Formats: sequence, C-alpha cells, structure tokens
Amino acid sequence: MNLFQLRAFDAVAREGSFTRAAARLFISQPAVTGHIKALEEHYQITLLRRTARRVELTEEGTKLAAITRAMFGLAEEAQVMLEANRQLLTGRLEVAADGPHMVMPMLASLRARYPGITVNLRLGNAQETLAALLSEHADVAVLTEVEPRKGLHLQALSESRICALVPQSHRWAKASSVKLKELDQVIMVLREPSSITRRTFDQACDSAKVSPRVLLELDSREAVTEAVAAELGVGVVSSVEVSHDPRVAAVPIVGEGLVNRHMIGCMERRRDLRLIQAFFDLAPVS
Repeated sequence: MNLFQLRAFDAVAREGSFTRAAARLFISQPAVTGHIKALEEHYQITLLRRTARRVELTEEGTKLAAITRAMFGLAEEAQVMLEANRQLLTGRLEVAADGPHMVMPMLASLRARYPGITVNLRLGNAQETLAALLSEHADVAVLTEVEPRKGLHLQALSESRICALVPQSHRWAKASSVKLKELDQVIMVLREPSSITRRTFDQACDSAKVSPRVLLELDSREAVTEAVAAELGVGVVSSVEVSHDPRVAAVPIVGEGLVNRHMIGCMERRRDLRLIQAFFDLAPVS
C-alpha cells in the first residue's frame, strides 16, 4: 500500500478539489491526479467522480475517506504533540535529587518559563539519586560529590559548607563560626555514615585528628534537627540545607575539607535533548 497515494486521496476527499489538495500537500496538481489514478488502477476501484464543478466521492471512496481521515488525523495529532514538545509547550521531565533545597528553585524557574511541562521529582540519598540517573529512571539529577565517569555529563552548580547545628541555648549559637578542632570529644548526633554530609565531615575530622563522640546516628536531616533541638548533642548540616527552625542555629565550621560540590547531571548521550537542556540552562551556575 502506497501511503503517498492514500495521502493524496485523503487531501482531495477533505478539500473536494484537486487544486486545494495540491496546495494542502505542497505538491503539483498533476502529482495529486497521478497518485489517485495509480491508486484506483492498482485496486481496480473508482474512488472519485470528476465533474466540471467539483469532485465527488463514490460509495467506495466515502468508505475509504473515513479510514484515511482517522488514519492521517492521528498522524497530525502526533505531529502537533511532537512539535509542542519540541517547543517545550508540553512534556514530562523526570528529576532526581539528593535533597529538596537546591532543586526546588530550579523547578520554580522551569515552571515559570515552561508552564506546560510536567515534572516528577524523586528525592533520595546520594546513592539512590545517582542510581536513578544511571538507570535512566531520571532524566536529570541534582547531585553532590559525584566523581566523573564515562557516559555521565556533569555541570558544576555550587558549593556548600558544613555547619555545626546547635540548640539556641548552646554557647556557639551566636558565634560567627566554630573551629573544627573545637569538636574534639564533643557529643554529636549525626546522619548515617553513607550520608554525603556525614562522609565529608568524617573525612575532615580524620585529616585534622579530631574525634567527636557520636551518640546517635540518624537517617534523615529532620531527625538530626529534632535531636539537636532536644539537646542530645551537636549535629552537622550542609549550608544549603539549613532550616528556619527557631529552636536551632547553624554555625559554619572552619577547617580543611569541609566543602561539598553540587552539580547537575544527565546521561551524556541525552544531554542535547531539548527538555533536558532547558533544565541545565535555567540552573543557577556558580
């Protein structure tokens, strides 16, 4: 079956004219006539009656026109959908992030610029976020301290500093900073060892020969905040994750190795996709 012939027939059936059909298809009128003649001869059927004033469909032509209208109507719907997606009028973006604090302003910027885009956000720890990206369950991801690897495109986003989280009643609450060595033998409540913030803090302590006394290990930032507010110990938090909880205060820790690098990532082979590039373009890059 020749789709060019069916397309020509469908155009004539819709327009009721060979001339208008040719204009619709951006081809010559003889080309339209030739396509339909070839279709009728191949199947030994009469689809159109040509009169001096107009073109009429035969009974068989009416039946075929119903099929081609549905057939090419779906093709036109597909073209409209694809074109809208290309222009970012519609579309869906799967985003993963290892915390909400940095990704939310980016999503707000994306929505302001492209309100027709639907975003599905999955939040998880650093390992879960990277795994979602590598398995392509996420189109883009906001990541922390990820090493370059083949097939992964990374773009620097910003840096954050590790801070001590203390109750408002603590003597450090009003300080501008605290030295890392001051945390030696201090009772602390920390995230699990696999947490990026915890890992950075532990490495800095090892290098500086500082040994905090870890009383609790907790699996969320919120739990650390609650433990600190309850005066169970001093916590640590990234400067981009500082909450506005009036019960606690975040104080920058001064020392080597207490900075985390944040970045946006996608699979290298997908970096030029329009929707993914739009997310990268709107991200505030330092």
